Amino acid sequence: MPLKKLTAVVLAASVAAIPVETAKADEFVGGLVGGLIGGAVGAGIVTHNNQKRTRTRTVYVNPQSSVYRADNRQVQTSLNYFGFPAGVADGVLGSRSRAAISSYQVYMGFPATGRLNEYEKNLLLGAYGRAVAGGQDVASIIAKSPDGVRGVLKAQRDGTVSATRATAYAGLPLEVSQAVDEVANSSDPSAEQLLQRSGFIQLAELNGDGSTDYIIDTGLAGSSFWCNADACKTMVFASTPNGYRRNDLLVHSPTAASFVCTGGTCQVSSQPQTQLASTQPVQNTQPLQNTVPQFQTQQQDTTTASLPVFNTAPKQKSLASFCSKVNLLTNSNGGFTTVATMSDPSFTLSEQFCVARTYSIASGEELIATVQGATPQQIEAQCDQFGGLLTAQIASLGSKPADGVLNDVNAVVLGSGMTPDQLRTTSQICMASGYKTDNMQTALAGALLLTALGDRPVAELVGHHLQGGFGAVENDDLAINWYQTAIGALDSGSAPVFAPDQVDRIDILRQATLKLSGADTASTVPTSATTGKLPVFSLGE
Repeated sequence: MPLKKLTAVVLAASVAAIPVETAKADEFVGGLVGGLIGGAVGAGIVTHNNQKRTRTRTVYVNPQSSVYRADNRQVQTSLNYFGFPAGVADGVLGSRSRAAISSYQVYMGFPATGRLNEYEKNLLLGAYGRAVAGGQDVASIIAKSPDGVRGVLKAQRDGTVSATRATAYAGLPLEVSQAVDEVANSSDPSAEQLLQRSGFIQLAELNGDGSTDYIIDTGLAGSSFWCNADACKTMVFASTPNGYRRNDLLVHSPTAASFVCTGGTCQVSSQPQTQLASTQPVQNTQPLQNTVPQFQTQQQDTTTASLPVFNTAPKQKSLASFCSKVNLLTNSNGGFTTVATMSDPSFTLSEQFCVARTYSIASGEELIATVQGATPQQIEAQCDQFGGLLTAQIASLGSKPADGVLNDVNAVVLGSGMTPDQLRTTSQICMASGYKTDNMQTALAGALLLTALGDRPVAELVGHHLQGGFGAVENDDLAINWYQTAIGALDSGSAPVFAPDQVDRIDILRQATLKLSGADTASTVPTSATTGKLPVFSLGE
């Protein structure tokens, strides 16, 4: 009797697509843009042969399969790194990986096929290698890009490389001039504008060798890239017989008295800084006290003061920087946390926060592109004012439950003089602007208004802000209240707003929320009336 030998290779196939609606004036703008669009294309080959009298089962392994899967794992790792969730890097490009590829293609302006051609794959892998290698060029790209680490993808595509200065600015050593360019590459002001900024460069004699030394205060560049919550990086250039040696030190409002230098090596002085208003000479020869407004409570007459007085207002946490770190951890973990792998609910929620932020930005950018009669800069300026209209409601997030806050927001909706559709469009645009510019007040205002307008799944964002302390006082109990609002809406049939193709996302949010401890014990705090004018954006067809 003839016997059979079966060699089978099966790849599952599915194609999915999510339509993106075109924004229209005075019309409900349905759905946020940026969903995972894609599918998988595969083929099955089954061959049957009749050989030999003895029943045998032979499995042939393609000698290239291990290399092929390793290549796929590299693709999945790169997609995860840049915030396109491909899941666990297992080397199998299933539906989730295909959807991530499509999202990557949409972001880069390529056709969303769900399959990478050689150019798209090489660009992705090249950008990943460049980002992981790091360096000043990459740091500058990430700092200047509103999309954070994704900016490396576009820089790779466009061939963006920062050039190193070969000649010095007038009156400055080459080492100092190159550092000025380095700071300018990570902030909005140009190098020329920074040089004109009082206090940005201070001249001093730090090591006793009779030569001029230089201090660069990056805190005056206006970029959070160089700063943490307490201080900013200060570049101290001490003269040596072989040129200038750079020392990077964390100091709040530096002066010459902040440092002790021996030869080319400098360190932060341990002596308390009680002479912070002294007139240290700077590049523009203007007095230093004009550059340290942080010390708001310092009395005009300091002759009898023995201790410095510091302004203790906390600096706003950078969500963009936070999400860059989260993306790195997600990548090192091999992909996003699932219900089965969840061990840290806070980190799990942070991952989903950053996913939702990315979707919000993508949705808003689609709308901004259709706004008539306003430049992106003008839109950003209007949205900055928009955020201030809900100051009282945002301040109450740390003390009121979700229903109480939303009742107050509803009063703003009713008094805005705008139709719900106009207000919804404005809120989507300004929420995206807030996330792009790291303005948590504006982002939260947009999320609150959208939730009050009936888009209850957006309440998830407010929960994330409270859980992480971004633009609101950190409070897990009240965060849970907002998470439950969003989860309840999704359970009742509301369409997912963020990552609609991530079918297990609601379960991830539910389990992470359940793992957060504590009950809602918020008290009621009265809010003041809100006044102001909301921007109205006219959208083209």
